Amino acid sequence: MKPRPRQAPVAALLTAVRACTRCEPQLPLGPRPVLQLHAGARLLIAAQAPGRKVHASGIPFDDASGDRLRAWLGISRATFYDATRVAILPMGFCYPGTGRSGDLPPRRECAPAWRAPLLAHLTRLELTLVIGRYALAYHFPNQAGTLTDQVRAWRSHWPQAVPLPHPSPRNNGWLKHNPWFEQELVPALQARVAALLGPEPQEGRP
Repeated sequence: MKPRPRQAPVAALLTAVRACTRCEPQLPLGPRPVLQLHAGARLLIAAQAPGRKVHASGIPFDDASGDRLRAWLGISRATFYDATRVAILPMGFCYPGTGRSGDLPPRRECAPAWRAPLLAHLTRLELTLVIGRYALAYHFPNQAGTLTDQVRAWRSHWPQAVPLPHPSPRNNGWLKHNPWFEQELVPALQARVAALLGPEPQEGRP
């Protein structure tokens, strides 16, 4: 039996990812991979690609989308950015630029190059949040239907994974037309996250 290839250590793999320049000619602001990973993480946020503000700060979801996502999860910034608890791996690690109707899709070179080796380190993972249609296509390749159809069928993946719309303000209209999302899915998600990561500390307490 042929021996399996040795897995690259997390630190070495992250160094290689952050030094990646394979999409450089197509990136309007140049490469700046943005991700968060630790082998001990129990929650994975599988998103799309960083926007312009996140590219500038180098901090994932450091924008209005992140504020809404943290509200959906019921967790603080401190918990969200604790890599030992939460991993954040977008489908594309660099800002892809802007098109006519918003940011361009994640660069197609990124996921085949890096996603499988990074995911292989998440051996304690118990919950994956799959955000937006590009992440849905990758993580649920055999599931048909629109994004709304897939999010509405969230119980079919429960409790290991949850499909979500993107928390961008651009989706305010979607949220308005789909009130069941915040009435049914969000409370269940918050309870699941609290059970997984532990309750948030009460304000004013250490």
